[in-house]
Amino acid sequence: LREKIGQLTLYTSDWDVTGPTMRKGYQNDIKNGDVGAIFNAIGAAYTRQLLELAVEHTRLKIPLLFGYDVIHGHRTIFPIPLAESCSWDLELMQRSARIAAEEATAEGLHWTFAPMVAIASDPRWGRVMEGAGEDTYLGSQIAAARVKGFQGENLNDINTMLACVKHFAAYGAAQAGRDYHTVDMSDRVLRETYLPPYKAALDAGAATVMTSFNEIHGEPASGSQYLLTDILRKEWGFDGFVVTDYTSIMEMLYHGVVADTTAAAALAINAGVDMDMQAGFFQDKLEQLVKEGKVSEARINEAAKRILKLKFDLGLFDDPYKYCDTAREKAVVMNEKFLIEAKENAKRSIVLLKNQDKVLPLNKNIKTLAVIGPMAHARKDLIGSWSAAGDWKKAVTLLEGIQQTVSPSTKVLYAKGAPLMADSTQYFADAIAKA
Repeated sequence: LREKIGQLTLYTSDWDVTGPTMRKGYQNDIKNGDVGAIFNAIGAAYTRQLLELAVEHTRLKIPLLFGYDVIHGHRTIFPIPLAESCSWDLELMQRSARIAAEEATAEGLHWTFAPMVAIASDPRWGRVMEGAGEDTYLGSQIAAARVKGFQGENLNDINTMLACVKHFAAYGAAQAGRDYHTVDMSDRVLRETYLPPYKAALDAGAATVMTSFNEIHGEPASGSQYLLTDILRKEWGFDGFVVTDYTSIMEMLYHGVVADTTAAAALAINAGVDMDMQAGFFQDKLEQLVKEGKVSEARINEAAKRILKLKFDLGLFDDPYKYCDTAREKAVVMNEKFLIEAKENAKRSIVLLKNQDKVLPLNKNIKTLAVIGPMAHARKDLIGSWSAAGDWKKAVTLLEGIQQTVSPSTKVLYAKGAPLMADSTQYFADAIAKA
C-alpha cells in the first residue's frame, strides 16, 4: 500500500522553484519508494541521477516520471501562447509544441504542464498570457493542436511527452481576476463557454489533466466529484490520470471546506484526484485513511494503475534512462532549425493595429531613429512570462536588433521613458531624491 501511495505523490526538486513550498529530503523519499514523480528537474545528467535513486534503490525499481512547465518553448523560446494564438495558424502552433517536446525530452523530461486552455474572461487575471484568449472555438482548436504537438503520433517515441490540459475547470473566470478565487456561473455557461477547450484537448489525446485552484459551485476543483468523476470520467470517458496544481489540496483548507489535512486528502482522492503535487497529504494521510475505511484501497489501486500505464506507454519500463542521453541533449537543444522556426513564429504572431501613412516598414537608411520605452532594452522581459528553462541572457533586445539592422550611418537615439510597474517605486524614489 505504501508503495502504491508513493506513485500518487509528486514533489519538486530543488533545481527550480515554481511555487511556495519546498520539501527537504525529497531524494530520500525517492530512495524509500515514497514518490513516483518529480517536477522541476531538468537535464539528461541530472534526471538520470535522480532516476538511479528509484531504479537502483527501491524494491520494485519503478522509474520516475519527470514533469515541467514547458509552456511556450523549452530552451528555444516561442511567443507566449496568447501572442501565438494571434497568428490563427494551427499548424504553426502544433509545430512550436513539437519543437518544445523535442528539446524537453532531450533534457530528460517526460511530461509538460501544458496546454493551459482556460478561457480568459478578465484581463486582470495574471495567467491570461498562458492561454488562447477569450474565444471558446479558437481556444478549443488551439488546445487540440498543442496536445498533438507535444504528444506526437506515439508516446513511445523518444521525442514525445505527456500533455497535461489545465486547469480543470473554469480557472480563467476567477472573480476580479484574482488567482485561487471563486468562480460563480451557471452550469450552462460552464458547459457552453468554459468546458469545450478541455474536451477538445482530451479528444486530441491529452494524457493527463491538472485541477484548478478555484472553486466552482461552492466546491474547490481538487475536491469536486462533479468535475473530476461525473464529467471527466463518466461523461467524457477520460482514462488518463488527474494531478493537482501546486499544493492545491492544501489550498482547500483556505477555501474552508475541510477541517484539516486528513480531510483534505480524503476529499481529493475520493473526488477523483490521482496524484498530489507537492502538498504531501497523500503520502502522509492515505495509508491511515485506508485503514480507517474512509478511502478504499481499490481507489488507490485505480489511481496507481493510471499512472503506471502512462509510464509503460512512454517506454520507461523498457528503458528507464531512454530520455537521459547527453549526446542527444547537446545535438537537439537550441539548434539552428529551431531558432529559425521560433523567428518565423514570432513574425506570424505580431499584431499591427495601425500603419498610418504606411510608415512601416522603416527604411534601413533612415537618418535618425528614436527608440523609446522601458521594454526596448529589457532583455529579461523579452522572452515572456513563464518561460521556464529559457535563458533570457541569450535574448537580443529590440534596441540591439534595430542597431544591428539599420545602416551604419543611421543615428539611433534611445530613452527608457516611463518605468514599468515593477520598477516604478525605485523610479519615483530616485526622482524625489534628485529633487
